[in-house]
Amino acid sequence: MTFGLRCWDWRPAAGALGLGAVLLVQGCAHSVPAAPLAPDGALPVAWNAPLPSGVAATRQADDLTRWWERFGDAQLGALVAQALQAHPSALSAQAALRQARAQARVQAAGLLPDLSLSGSAQRSRSGGETGNSFQLGLDAGWEPDLFGRLDAGLQASEADARAAQASLEQVHVSLSAEVALQYIALRSLQQRLDIAQRNLATQRQTLQLTDWRVQAGLATSLVAEQARAAAEQTAAQVPQLQASLAQARHALALLTGQAPAALDAALAAPQSVPLPAQSLVMDIPADTLRQRPDVRVAQERVQAALARVSQADAARYPSLRLSGSLGLRALTLGALGDSASLVHSLLGSVAVPLFDGGATQAQVEVQQAALEQARQAYQLAVLTALKEVEDALVALGGEAARLAHLQKAAQAAGNAALLAQQRYDSGLIDFASVLETQRTQLSTQDALATSQATLGSNHVRLFKALGGGWQ
Repeated sequence: MTFGLRCWDWRPAAGALGLGAVLLVQGCAHSVPAAPLAPDGALPVAWNAPLPSGVAATRQADDLTRWWERFGDAQLGALVAQALQAHPSALSAQAALRQARAQARVQAAGLLPDLSLSGSAQRSRSGGETGNSFQLGLDAGWEPDLFGRLDAGLQASEADARAAQASLEQVHVSLSAEVALQYIALRSLQQRLDIAQRNLATQRQTLQLTDWRVQAGLATSLVAEQARAAAEQTAAQVPQLQASLAQARHALALLTGQAPAALDAALAAPQSVPLPAQSLVMDIPADTLRQRPDVRVAQERVQAALARVSQADAARYPSLRLSGSLGLRALTLGALGDSASLVHSLLGSVAVPLFDGGATQAQVEVQQAALEQARQAYQLAVLTALKEVEDALVALGGEAARLAHLQKAAQAAGNAALLAQQRYDSGLIDFASVLETQRTQLSTQDALATSQATLGSNHVRLFKALGGGWQ
């Protein structure tokens, strides 16, 4: 139901309605409460998983913004910078942020009066007589936010914009981590390929010596075939590693927004697997949650859902609309300047919801259910964040200990392979011992290279879990 009031002497009515609107706004408008940072239940004050042996922890949060620089690899830094600038997901997230901010400005404009200028010219004929009518006017309208409905809509849009900002930051976190992981994998494949090729060269030398011994009658054909089988098995690993290496280059090119073969020349030269400095930037759990963009996205969505509940609830109450016009109307253009052509009006209308079949109340329940979903999503985001940090710490500590053992094993395997070859050349042992030590050397060196890459990847996952990678 709508009640209207029209009057020609608009100044007293405008003053009364404006004063009443201000009083109602002050008495009825309310703000949406802020969503809490932490979910139900106390957060741990420290991480449970211990740090790896020999690794110190610092609390310099600024180091997390560009954590990849801690690896000391300029090429890695250049690839991350290129990915953040050119990957379609980053560009799409930037567009989504612009959209959300523009939508917030649209909502903010709804709290202000609207003003428009209009003009018209009409020529009519009736009963053989022709007449003209000219009109020029200024129209204004305003809906006072009596019960906070418009303000709640604005708060929801602003929360959506903050969520879009955090989503962009989350894209940066994910992109920088993915580039680092692919880069470490590529360097590890280069290292493993070099290990396989060096072992293949050694095995082929052994095969050649064995063939000579067979020709001289000092060894049997069985020994030669065993040596040949070992060499071919190692040779079979080379094309597989080369294919994986090409795929890693293609993946990095895609992450930087380029064609698959764009980085082939730049990444052709082998380099060692990058590892960060022996110190970690560790924050307490609460600080980690504050800086993780995905947690802040979930928090802002709770805030937006709270605002939409308030918006739906305010829609059940009356609304007021004030509109007015000030204009000139005359039969000729020249007469528009006369004082007699001045017309003005003011309209105040009140809309009171009486019966809508329960639709308004159902809309409140819809938004309340959406709020509960947002709260549960926030709870899950927080718990997932805590789990990811704990998992990364456990994996990092375990891999560091594994790497220390593999380094000793690789050194011992190399010594054993050298001694076995010398004793075989002297005729002191059979060829089976040589084959066994060569296989052990190859597998141990390959495992060592893989462990170094895994350790670097676990550092990356920890930096990502801590929320690093954006500024």
